[in-house]
Amino acid sequence: MAVGVSARTAFSLLFPAILDEFGWERGMTAGAFSFGFVVSAAAGPVLGRLMDRRGPRAVIELGVGLLAVGLWLAMAIHQPWHLYATLGVLVSVGSNSLGYTAQALYLPHWFVRRRGLAMSLAYAGAGVGAIVVLPWVQRVIVDAGWRAACWALGVLVVALLAPLNLLLKHRPEDIGLQPDGDRPPDDAAVGGGKVGANRAQRAVDWTLGRAMRTAPFWWIAVGYFTALYSWYAVQVHQTRYLLELGFTPADAAWALGLVSLVGIPGQIALGYLSDRIGREWAWTAGNLGFALCFLALLALRHVPTPTVLVLMILAQGAVGYGLVAVLGAIPADMFGGRHHGTILGTLIVAAGAGGAAGPWLTGVLYDTTGTYAPGFTVGIGCSALSAIAIWCAGPRRARPRNATGSVSQ
Repeated sequence: MAVGVSARTAFSLLFPAILDEFGWERGMTAGAFSFGFVVSAAAGPVLGRLMDRRGPRAVIELGVGLLAVGLWLAMAIHQPWHLYATLGVLVSVGSNSLGYTAQALYLPHWFVRRRGLAMSLAYAGAGVGAIVVLPWVQRVIVDAGWRAACWALGVLVVALLAPLNLLLKHRPEDIGLQPDGDRPPDDAAVGGGKVGANRAQRAVDWTLGRAMRTAPFWWIAVGYFTALYSWYAVQVHQTRYLLELGFTPADAAWALGLVSLVGIPGQIALGYLSDRIGREWAWTAGNLGFALCFLALLALRHVPTPTVLVLMILAQGAVGYGLVAVLGAIPADMFGGRHHGTILGTLIVAAGAGGAAGPWLTGVLYDTTGTYAPGFTVGIGCSALSAIAIWCAGPRRARPRNATGSVSQ
């Protein structure tokens, strides 16, 4: 997570250098990131099915290869389609195959009672990597150019991730264990007070077709589309926006890294709370963080001070990034089972479409109006709609139950 997610996030740092070298329009250039998101989203069901059948080693090692090849081939970019094929498609699909999506496809099998906390702890690695990897990438860009940064990042991906991910296991049952470290069912005391998944929800053998015939599935899709729209509208354009306001490249790079760093306690806290007060509240808090982030960015146009910049970083990272703590937990709670990977992979299509639309439309609105204000305003609206959609989906109705049969809150 620390390296794989940062490799995709680095597009925000490469973006200004590519614009300066080629002079392409902002919307078209940012569109490479968006196009890659569309392709990676379309690949979501395939990755989910592959995860169900072959496990995380096959999926994640595939991601390592695609990510590294995409970064290395990017060194030969001279035309827009080169950018779309490399930093767009290969890097995005590769990162999707080993980042947030890939981890969400198998980690929920290992945890039930503290699923939100466990996933937020795993995802926190992205924050640790961002504060180390992203400033390093920016330094390489400044000293040796963006092509050298792509080469170095590709080497890091292969050298560290290829052997590391061979340690992963798909399900605890593969090595004779049970989720949460519980005893096997035959040895468990009947009515012994252990907390498990909602019995009625667990009794359903959720297939993709059965899930798609329910309203909650589509509400989740809407919630994921709009949340990822806001997330990547900020992430891709933030660095360029700060540079235009007079901040230095180093300041912009550190801001991008600090967002992920301060996201560590925020993700863990919201993951912990989601296990106790509900996924909806955690999702609402994350979207509120992005709405406040957009407002702070708009305020920076008029008050470009370090104080407002810090407020933007805290809102985006410490609160907004908490979304990832429940992004994988919500479908696992509602549609867990043998086909969980396929169902989640299909929902990722909606999330990826939102992640693609955000950077692209924000860039187009800038090219049309000469300001980021319309694009950031749309992002605020998307954050509000995302929170509403997850409340309509109602993951609280599939929450784990305690020994007395009441819903844990």
